[in-house]
Amino acid sequence: MKSDRLLSILLLLQTRARVPAAELAERLEVSVRTIYRDVESLSAAGVPVYAERGRHGGISLLPGYRTDVTGLTSHEARALFALTAPGSHSALGLDGALRSALRKVMVALPAPHRPTAELASRRILIDPDRWMSGPRPTVDLDALETAVFTDRRLRLRYRHSGATRSHTYTVDPYGLVAKAGTWYLVADRGGTPRLFRADRIATATVTDAPARRRPGVELADAWESLRREVEERPVAVRVRARVRRSRLDMLVRIVGSLLATRVEVLPEPAPGQPGSGQGPDLAQAPDTDRAPAPDPVADPVAGARGDAQADAPVGADAERGDPADGASADEAGGAADVGDAHDTGDAYDEWVTVEIGYPVAGAARQLLQFGTDVEVLDPPEVRAVLAATAARITDLYGGDDLAGEPAR
Repeated sequence: MKSDRLLSILLLLQTRARVPAAELAERLEVSVRTIYRDVESLSAAGVPVYAERGRHGGISLLPGYRTDVTGLTSHEARALFALTAPGSHSALGLDGALRSALRKVMVALPAPHRPTAELASRRILIDPDRWMSGPRPTVDLDALETAVFTDRRLRLRYRHSGATRSHTYTVDPYGLVAKAGTWYLVADRGGTPRLFRADRIATATVTDAPARRRPGVELADAWESLRREVEERPVAVRVRARVRRSRLDMLVRIVGSLLATRVEVLPEPAPGQPGSGQGPDLAQAPDTDRAPAPDPVADPVAGARGDAQADAPVGADAERGDPADGASADEAGGAADVGDAHDTGDAYDEWVTVEIGYPVAGAARQLLQFGTDVEVLDPPEVRAVLAATAARITDLYGGDDLAGEPAR
């Protein structure tokens, strides 16, 4: 609607001294000509707005002009109060500031919208932590935050995943990113983007030298590049395996985008008819030649172009699955018995063939957590890797009786 667009232009102009008409047009998804017509409408309504032409021109408000109109709709107010999840604000020391800001916004809201906003904060809860993740390491973001906001270089002592000693680097920071409750520093090292887990930074010193970022690159650009590098690794090994249908949901949840085939998902059986249905539904798994699977044994790129791999190895949640998948809180702790076969005698004991892409053969060791519910059919080299690993496990526990009692 035009009224919403006019208000958006007014609010944008209050945040910046001058905004190019082309930028306004792009952000509001209209033509430049429409922007100029809107500016004329604002001017006719008494808003002191004007346009300057030329290379450094744009749309501006007269200095000092402000409006107290928030322009928040009922849905916008609900979104604002619902998405103020704890965690990231605490790490940045902004909990108090957030509460104060929300109180001020609540006062500024039109009276009819206040109950909706207040109800959203009581009815929607966002918990950013993963299930049973345990206490997180204490992270000191003060120096990192200072360097980010003052545009200064950082000197880090950083421990890579699996390493016992720290290394010293001088980096040019772009910003901080919180992903799934874990903080990362996005920075250039030697002009190349790098990803550093904040909880592996032993010390961080803000230098007097200005940060030397690549021209035109913002935090979102650098993060997207690193994220794709972590998640979209080339597939070197394609594994064909069969999985018991009763474990198919668990496999899909753990393996995720590594799946390279269409997977049959059995519909829910009708009451009193185990395994019955009108035929399998087809769930399309991503058909891609790229996969986010690091080797769970080795971490070849930790601390370099994406140290996120060590934080999220393939199947990181496999041992516990989804503890709340239809379970009560008391049941959640034992809801993921992923390694035992379940002989139910119905269609859920059938086998389903899947194809999974891995960057290295060793990464397929994640399938061992399914015990006899998953069997790798080929290639032979992956079967050999799993057999060798299983043999080492047998040797490790070879002193125990198969019945579960220590050997006498």
